[in-house]
Amino acid sequence: MQEDRTSAGAPAPEAPAGRSADRSVPPLDRVDRALLGQLLRDGRASVRALAERLNLSRSAAHARVARLLRDGVITGFTASISPVRAGLGTSAFVGVSIEQNTWRTLAPQLADLPHVEHVALLGGDFDALLLVRAPDNTALRDAVLGRIQSLPGVRSTRTWLIFDEFERRPVL
Repeated sequence: MQEDRTSAGAPAPEAPAGRSADRSVPPLDRVDRALLGQLLRDGRASVRALAERLNLSRSAAHARVARLLRDGVITGFTASISPVRAGLGTSAFVGVSIEQNTWRTLAPQLADLPHVEHVALLGGDFDALLLVRAPDNTALRDAVLGRIQSLPGVRSTRTWLIFDEFERRPVL
């Protein structure tokens, strides 16, 4: 398959061992950003629809999507769900302080816990920030006090209950 590279530059070289592959990916051009914006609005859009919306040929649109997937810019296609309608009516951000040098083993353990939707490692007052979604306050309490705080390496937590959330808008 021939890729449309007229404004995106040459193909990205393989990342050297030990170096993150995302540093070798060419910058996104205006068409790439427009294509990503369309996919953020409608992840189920067909290549034909994307091509029509962006005034591209189907082969060019297909090649760009394939390149963005291969380069790791697009990491997958998912459905957006309403946590409340999916039975997860209680949400909170949980700040976690951890013992120094335990983040490599602790981060994947935190991400694998039930009800933990997102884990971010931070610099600042807390070492990690978790988004936890649970069916109710009892399940949230169990997630924080019973599971998160019991992991070896967790020093302390601080929980912020989310009262309301607003729909995200695409960042591109």
